[in-house]
Amino acid sequence: MKPVFNTLDRYIIKQFLGTFFFSILLILSIAVVFDINEKISHFLKPDCTLYEIIFHYYINFVPYYANLFSSLFVFLAVIFFTTKLAEKTEIIAILSSGVSFNRLLRPYMFSAAVIAVFSFLLSSFIIPPGNAIRTKFQDKYIKNKLVKEASSIQLEVEPDIYAYIHYYNNDRKRGNNLVLDHFQDNTLRSRLTAKEIEYDTLYQWRLRDYTITHYGKVRDTLERGETIDTMIHLQPRDFLISSIGAETYTTPELHSHIKELKQRGASNIKLLEIELHKRYATIPAAFILTLIGVSLSSRKRRGGMGLSLALGIALSVSYILFMTIASTFSASGSLPPVVAAQLPNAIYALIALYLYTKAPR
Repeated sequence: MKPVFNTLDRYIIKQFLGTFFFSILLILSIAVVFDINEKISHFLKPDCTLYEIIFHYYINFVPYYANLFSSLFVFLAVIFFTTKLAEKTEIIAILSSGVSFNRLLRPYMFSAAVIAVFSFLLSSFIIPPGNAIRTKFQDKYIKNKLVKEASSIQLEVEPDIYAYIHYYNNDRKRGNNLVLDHFQDNTLRSRLTAKEIEYDTLYQWRLRDYTITHYGKVRDTLERGETIDTMIHLQPRDFLISSIGAETYTTPELHSHIKELKQRGASNIKLLEIELHKRYATIPAAFILTLIGVSLSSRKRRGGMGLSLALGIALSVSYILFMTIASTFSASGSLPPVVAAQLPNAIYALIALYLYTKAPR
């Protein structure tokens, strides 16, 4: 039986993946040193322990940024060792021996598939729980980046039951001016209002200075009170949504939470949808960027590796920048999240196809 990969394939796979992970290790080691230097004053706080710095912050810092800049590392890996092959005229020798450029791409695409699966699994299941721990550490010792308050909240908490909250502060677990309307057959049957609300535990709320109005066919009844503990199918996480908070959900949790919020009529789910589609966009991105890298660096150039690296870094940085800009437009409502996530891939796929047609045969 003929092996799937020959000696050359295994060599390219080894060089690609080896260079990819080595570049991650090298660049993130430097990034950690700079990050320590920047945050040293926060780390020296009396209540900040070495264990928390290492196991709560940096052990989650490294995979997060490795995955965030994986496109840059893919470019660096492909261009670095492919340019070396081209400089030694080994690419020309391989193509001259009867190996087509498409066949040469096979081990590259296999390596890209490994990176794509690895990146997707990281962003879907490994990084989100770590992000929750890292964000909590940052919130405590460095800088508060979490969304702690919301206003003009309106949600369907259960079928035919709608809640409106004028303002809520998550630090104090308190809000004001709650209105809870219960409809039956499109007719308002009861309305609960409360001047102050306080979140206790799962779906448990304490209402102060409340009024409950029951609308009957003949007459209405009114009930007033100082304090009442009640269950409302509503949690702060349902309306305190940020890009950082979205990164703490696993992919199955994102699917479930988005579906639930849509059913409840929530309007502030753009950031959750953007995060979800960004994760799926990393899969084709690995193949597109690999094709660009190989096509760009497989030809021997007068400028050598320096020129290829410069072009590759410029393209990868512009790709990351384009992704960020597209996400910003999507968050503002100018672009659907799926379009914002896949638009950079679509544009760079055209660039990849153009470079592919210009690659040596």
